[in-house]
Amino acid sequence: MATWSGIRKKLETQYLAQSLRGHIQYYATSYSKSPDHEGRAAIRYDGTEIIKGSYWNNWTKAGLFPRDEKWEKRIAEEMAFIDDTALKLGVFDQRCFYKAFEEFNHQSIEKSLMSEDLIVRIFAVLDGRIGKRRLRLIQETIAQEPETFQVFFAIRAKAEGLLSNCGFTEMCDDNE
Repeated sequence: MATWSGIRKKLETQYLAQSLRGHIQYYATSYSKSPDHEGRAAIRYDGTEIIKGSYWNNWTKAGLFPRDEKWEKRIAEEMAFIDDTALKLGVFDQRCFYKAFEEFNHQSIEKSLMSEDLIVRIFAVLDGRIGKRRLRLIQETIAQEPETFQVFFAIRAKAEGLLSNCGFTEMCDDNE
């Protein structure tokens, strides 16, 4: 696996849409003094962390997940499946970013947009290979998407001039 600095450089220069460069920053770190070098991860928009998570949230907030067979399997797979609930609660860490990047980096943009891992889908919607035509298609069904994905879609659509008067904490219904 590549280093975080290499992954970040690829995400912010090679993949990130031109309209978002300088606005979106990816962040992941491991703390050398923590057991097993656990850490945190975040995606920032103009300096504000839109999503953020850390290893310690996995344990302090894990009780908020419904404990069914699917939950047990996810924990067993080290949070291999990141959904909207995990992102909202911050129940993910830098390893989830690394895993999501590996998936994203080794498949087509179409497969990334359909991924079960919401972080992969967020990487994809911010990707420059997604043009305005595809963004308009996504906009038609955005109401069925997870809330966190809607926020990142709004950021991208606004940067491309498809939405106006839209903050990242609200979802806009502007259609041009």
